[in-house]
Amino acid sequence: MAIHLIRKLEQFTELSTDDKRALEQVASRQIRLLSPKEDIVHEGDPPRHLNLILDGWAYRYKSLPDGRRQISAFLIPGDMCDLRMTIVREMDHSIAALTPLRVAEIPGDSLAELIANSARLERALAWNAIVEEAIAREWITNLGRRQAIERISHLLCELYVRLAAVGLTNGASFDCPVTQEQLGDATGLTTVHVNRTVQAIRDQGLIVWKGRNLAIPDFEALRNVALRAA
Repeated sequence: MAIHLIRKLEQFTELSTDDKRALEQVASRQIRLLSPKEDIVHEGDPPRHLNLILDGWAYRYKSLPDGRRQISAFLIPGDMCDLRMTIVREMDHSIAALTPLRVAEIPGDSLAELIANSARLERALAWNAIVEEAIAREWITNLGRRQAIERISHLLCELYVRLAAVGLTNGASFDCPVTQEQLGDATGLTTVHVNRTVQAIRDQGLIVWKGRNLAIPDFEALRNVALRAA
């Protein structure tokens, strides 16, 4: 059940057999199924447990009073949506299902007990938190300084690397359920601008996007565009 989380954490630290067994156990006790657009948690709600994505995609977002939305992260299998939120009174953002979703609800006390009993698991989760913070800084840089083609190229590179780390890529391709509207909400661009930018990336031969299948024939070339190193 927790195979994607285990794969991700082992990018940082090799977990023991007991660590893996314990993660599998806590991730299989309470499972919740959600439909697309359904909130896992809603802004203002008190956090009751940790939410681990088992299957499907979700996204973290905030909505303004007039309905405008900012997506601040895409969440994939193996991601713990709100690892630190159980210590606050209420959520300051919402998390919604992007696709049909299967989520493990893990009591905060249960995870705290696992961490207390395993230095390896504690270290892996700490490294994971550092990586998530680094990704968040890249998103801020995207919105503040990168041009449209750099923003979208950077986001697609990020998704590929994260999915590859948990075994959810097929060679150079992966299943990408993100719509152009959601890309716009994540990159601060209009849907029309996203459409033009994606087409420009296609025209350069950097991606092949058919339906939900996205292929990156030359990752380094796309990365160079994202970092303006080309």
